[in-house]
Amino acid sequence: MIGASAAVVCLGAALAACGGGGAEGYVATGAVGGAPQASATTLTPTGGVTFVPLDGPRKNSGSAPAATGNTGPDSGTSPGAPPAAPGADGSPSGSSAKSGRTTTDPPSPTTTPSHPAPAGPAVLTWSDPARKATDKRWCEDVTLDFANSGGSAVRSGSVKFGTHIIGALGIDWGTVESTAGLPVPIGAGAREGKTWTVCVDAWRVPLGMHIETRDVTVQWR
Repeated sequence: MIGASAAVVCLGAALAACGGGGAEGYVATGAVGGAPQASATTLTPTGGVTFVPLDGPRKNSGSAPAATGNTGPDSGTSPGAPPAAPGADGSPSGSSAKSGRTTTDPPSPTTTPSHPAPAGPAVLTWSDPARKATDKRWCEDVTLDFANSGGSAVRSGSVKFGTHIIGALGIDWGTVESTAGLPVPIGAGAREGKTWTVCVDAWRVPLGMHIETRDVTVQWR
């Protein structure tokens, strides 16, 4: 009894000394000399924990060898991707390899010029004058027929008449000229006719005389 009381007093004095000194202390629990007992609760660290390997990286013995294919960002394949399925011709699907066959573009059709060849110049011909008397002996109606056999139209031109003055005995006393315009335009391949009344001065044709328009000269362009 005396020995037990003395142990309790010593233990209380030790606790008081540790608590009053402000320093961290540790209290042993369990029987003296016995095996350490597990705490009723598990204490976990509250700060960050860094794990440092003690023996360096371990070698994976017995594992399959790593693949040696190019799996970098520029290789065009991803690691572990399955091989592409072959195409109909035996080449890998999606392959950019070109086949040995070549194609030839068809020849371009021959084009026809949109503008026709330039046409030739106008070629104008005319008939002999057809004359008809009027109620005045110094005038008569003269008809001409024109034909353009060229490749261009006649745009302008003139007709020069030569009118002869014929006496009562059939003597040709002289010729009087006069000019009139062509019936233009006369198209390529077209025909055109016109009648003019051709007259001379009345005093040139006395009573018993008449006129005859025999000569025709045509200019055109």
